[in-house]
Amino acid sequence: MAEMQAWQVAHPGPMEKVFRLTTTPKPTSLKPGQILVKVSRAALNPADYKVCELGVASRLITSFPNIPGMDLSGRVVSVAEDVTDAKEGDLVLARASPTKAWGSLAEYTVCDREGYTVIPETLDLDQAAGVGTAGLTAYQTIAPYVKSGDKVFINGGSGGVGLWGVQIAKALGCSVTVSCSTGKADLCRSLGADDIIDYKTSDVIAELKKRGQVFSLCVDNVGDAPPNLYASSNDFLLPGSSFVFVGGHVSAKSVLSLTTNLVRPSFLGGVKAKFVTYATANKKKDLDQLRDWLVEGKVKTVIDSTFGFKEADKAFEHLKKGSSGGKVMIHVE
Repeated sequence: MAEMQAWQVAHPGPMEKVFRLTTTPKPTSLKPGQILVKVSRAALNPADYKVCELGVASRLITSFPNIPGMDLSGRVVSVAEDVTDAKEGDLVLARASPTKAWGSLAEYTVCDREGYTVIPETLDLDQAAGVGTAGLTAYQTIAPYVKSGDKVFINGGSGGVGLWGVQIAKALGCSVTVSCSTGKADLCRSLGADDIIDYKTSDVIAELKKRGQVFSLCVDNVGDAPPNLYASSNDFLLPGSSFVFVGGHVSAKSVLSLTTNLVRPSFLGGVKAKFVTYATANKKKDLDQLRDWLVEGKVKTVIDSTFGFKEADKAFEHLKKGSSGGKVMIHVE
């Protein structure tokens, strides 16, 4: 049986204790709609380590042992009989399913039909690998709710999803206001942000009130700061607008914020914006659009740092510090 190198999480627990480089059987059988990919690059997300650190709840999300990692680029090795949109030898950008055992931190992985798109040979593989989770999340929380000319407020513009959100909103023809720290303001501006609210030096809600009821969409990538952002949204969101809750880190405060907003009867606050909760989903047509924008130069992956395949444990240590200014990339080959 052919084998491969892969990073595995044996069971739920702290990432530094359960994450190991192993030799494991290479996947061979493919179900309908699946492709086998030789991984070139893998891009990390906080969810890649957070899932295994949820204790008993981890087993409700995925099986163990598993290969973590979702976002990748690589070359197709084989395809299921019914696959017609990719063939052996094609390059793809992809997002492996977070609920299945095959992740991106391996020499080979399996991707489902909705989780990949073919890319041109000329596209940079690091750029392609960084699209996946953050790109899909940003696209799916903005594109359905706006039209060209709209004003969008992104709470948390300099995180992984926020950096994509700024670019996607601009690609859709929107004007973009973001909240971020002083140190990340220039980065957000360089990606197209029209207006910056520095949460280190100003009151975000007060600043939004100054701008008035002008925004067609608020995307909350933070979840628990500033408090009462949704409750205050009448002051800055147009009637009939949406408030999309992505949430950043999972904390008691963010869970309380989400629960409060979901159960809040309208007569208590009279908030006019529709509160929308969100979970990232693999959608091929969305990946196709992101790929096209990437090729056209309308969006890009912001890369923080690069690690070799055997340094994936060190890459997670870096990611967990929470200060990365973009994607942490793993060169698998």
